[in-house]
Amino acid sequence: MKRYSAWSVFFNGLTGQRNWDRAWRDSEPRREYDIVIVGAGLHGLATAFYLAKNHGLGNIAVLEKGWLGGGNAGRNTTIVRSNYMMPGNRAFYEHSLKLWENLSHELNFNVMFSQRAHVSLLHSPAARDSAARRYNTMRLTGADGELWDLATLKRNIPHLNYSPDARFPITGAAVQPRAGTARHDAVAWGYARAADQCGVDIIQNCEVTGVTRDGGQVTDLHTSRGLIGGKKIGFAVAGNTSRLWRMAGLGKLPIETHKLQAFVSEPLKPLLDQVVVFGVGGTHFYISQSDKGGMVFGGDLDWYKSYAQRGNLPLVQDVSECATSILPCLGRVRLLRHWAGVMDMSMDGSPFICKTPLTNLYLNAGWNYGGFKASPASGWYFADLIANDRADPVIANHNLQRFEQGINLDERGAGPDPKLHG
Repeated sequence: MKRYSAWSVFFNGLTGQRNWDRAWRDSEPRREYDIVIVGAGLHGLATAFYLAKNHGLGNIAVLEKGWLGGGNAGRNTTIVRSNYMMPGNRAFYEHSLKLWENLSHELNFNVMFSQRAHVSLLHSPAARDSAARRYNTMRLTGADGELWDLATLKRNIPHLNYSPDARFPITGAAVQPRAGTARHDAVAWGYARAADQCGVDIIQNCEVTGVTRDGGQVTDLHTSRGLIGGKKIGFAVAGNTSRLWRMAGLGKLPIETHKLQAFVSEPLKPLLDQVVVFGVGGTHFYISQSDKGGMVFGGDLDWYKSYAQRGNLPLVQDVSECATSILPCLGRVRLLRHWAGVMDMSMDGSPFICKTPLTNLYLNAGWNYGGFKASPASGWYFADLIANDRADPVIANHNLQRFEQGINLDERGAGPDPKLHG
């Protein structure tokens, strides 16, 4: 397959765009693979790519029940950042951000990564003290971070609601300049194309409907396209993790599945160059502007458990109120569409990249609000785990045993309230 280049763009422009190669093959499933990754979202595709690229492994398949990138990969708000503080999380997300910074070159595919800064608004002296602790930790461990006073914030983003009588008065901001956004579907296509070039079979419309076990290991996956065996199996299926876990006869997981809605407005002229977020008084809100001009924003998940991929009106009202409270100029902007992703929420808000009770089954799950920005590092460390059958020190505590051991990677309390709604 030919590499993309300025010359290929110029040549195909002259020849009517008729000579492009397919981005990836539409592979037919084989009966047996060395490694099978279930889930062709960003984490599954990244895992397959790094298994081939970093570890030189072949005979790999990625199974997807629908179309490539049709799950959470295409249902998020595209934010990339590494402003984490907890041990393990700190190194993990910083590694992911460094991978993002070179990802377009590595994949030979423009993922449209824009380092436009992540601006967390502060609303009290206590919030500033808390942010100072977090951002000083980041700076001491090799990341970037700044605290902006109110005057600096006004110079950079003049159209926020700075009124002292505002619902959420602003006192400053904590900023990560290297953070930003990327184009979610371009990332999926880039990883798929790069994995395909490494010989990975990407098999779409191939739903896993059952799991056959022989003692302590998986022997076969029952799929809508026949039996598929694998010497090693990786689950990377986000909100559907619990379903596959039960198919494997492993009982319950410390995960709840919830909907997380996202929204986009009609296109506007350039308005917001940064990602702006805030959370105070029970609110949670984030917003940026897409390359097409739409305001992309979201907030809290729906607190009842669900596998639905559609939104509902109470969250529309909640998020719209947050938007207009901090950016009053959006009050008459029309909402273009909204949707929902199916989120696998762990009890402490941190993920699992780990081995399981079955000797050849590996788990990638529990990403809560952080799945998109984690995609490169998730694939990197999950591939390392599968290839070497041991966890890298960075993800040593991202396992299912951490709750038994009293290890709580609670970055912000982002997990659900367990069994709150049944």
